[in-house]
Amino acid sequence: MSTVIAMIPARYAATRFPAKLMKILGDKPVIAHTYERQCKAVYLQMCM
Repeated sequence: MSTVIAMIPARYAATRFPAKLMKILGDKPVIAHTYERQCKAVYLQMCM
């Protein structure tokens, strides 16, 4: 069986919404929410 990993493509210097990844959404930055959802993916063996 192959090892499945995922990478979050994140740009800090976006033109339409600069620093979007660091904006607080609820209680955490947007990138933290994205990372936590990634770690819950069924087919991933590694989350870093």
